Amino acid sequence: MKTDLSALEARRIALAAQGFDAPPREGPVSATRIRSAIGRLGLLQIDSVNVLARAHYLPLFSRLGPYDRDLLDAVTVARPKRFFEYWGHEASLLPIDLQPLLRWRMDRALRGQGVWQRLEPFAGEKRAEADALLARIEKEGPLAASDVAGDRAAKGMWEWSDAKHALEWLFWSGQVASTHRRSSFERVYDLPERVLPRAVLDIPTPTGIDARRDLIARSAKALGVATVHDLRDYYRIPPADAVLPIEQLVEEGTLVPVHVSGWQKQAYLHRDAKPGRRLGASALLSPFDPLVWHRPRAERLFGFRYRLEIYTPAHKREHGYYVLPFLLDGALVARVDLKADRKVGVLVVQRAHVEPRAPADTAERLLGELRLTASWLGLSSIVVAPTAVLPGLTAVSNIEVHPPVSP
Repeated sequence: MKTDLSALEARRIALAAQGFDAPPREGPVSATRIRSAIGRLGLLQIDSVNVLARAHYLPLFSRLGPYDRDLLDAVTVARPKRFFEYWGHEASLLPIDLQPLLRWRMDRALRGQGVWQRLEPFAGEKRAEADALLARIEKEGPLAASDVAGDRAAKGMWEWSDAKHALEWLFWSGQVASTHRRSSFERVYDLPERVLPRAVLDIPTPTGIDARRDLIARSAKALGVATVHDLRDYYRIPPADAVLPIEQLVEEGTLVPVHVSGWQKQAYLHRDAKPGRRLGASALLSPFDPLVWHRPRAERLFGFRYRLEIYTPAHKREHGYYVLPFLLDGALVARVDLKADRKVGVLVVQRAHVEPRAPADTAERLLGELRLTASWLGLSSIVVAPTAVLPGLTAVSNIEVHPPVSP
């Protein structure tokens, strides 16, 4: 096995590992294909931002093409559960066999460790409040924060009530599990034994080192080639907890130390990783797509500096509010700030930027991807704002999306 890789070889390996070496995105997408794609990625990150579409819907569209989002919803709530929600890479949908591998994180949360500061008291002085909610769930069944009598309305995204904080600590510590999310995106909680398969709950809990070694091995397979920071970031493994597992994975041959041209840090190649045969894929990528969510890795792989500017004041944004990189023939060649105006059925291109050395037909192929995206989202037209003008992508009031794409 090679121990020296060119930058292009590393990129091709990473794209193949992430599922961008598949045939063109066309044809029906079955539940089996959806399950397989999630299994290959190892998780889908969940986020509340819905300016275009919920974050967990987009990575599958980027890889599989138009599919029925209701089918993904059905797959993730079907019993017996094959997927569950927990803290993987932030809030995530995860294959059910990862549940035992994340119990070490639940155990730490039970002690008030590794959780948000405002949740820590529920492991100590406010434990009785959390226990009371847990007893209520046990007696009454599934519960959301808004179901709690006296729960005050949130004043903002992070202005949670005490009940919500208590429920989140119970969730983080594994004492409750998420049954589903309501249309409002509110998480509903119930006892793990009423949500998760008994066969999974009965699996003996692995040691923390064994669990983290397995998680890092899965990260390596999903990434293809990666630095230590990349491997840790995928499932958010703390630095000190990654050292021994990586050493063990190298010793057993799962990880092969390699040098990648241009990379400053030691890299590791998964033993099964191979470069993709084709780089013809085009796709818009969610800011929460695992190909680009670790911004230093995106810059290292693609020479593409990418930052999420949602929380940046509008006048200070460089590229826009909800910006999606455009992947074309194995390179990130452009980025677009998109918004779905569902009331009038329009996909709004608010801003657009092309990278240096992008192909001459970038705007034309980007427009094709925008049409596909709009159709998948059930939007009948595209509006390109004057601030999004590119050579070949001019400001227009209405671009019809026709014919519609059927999932």
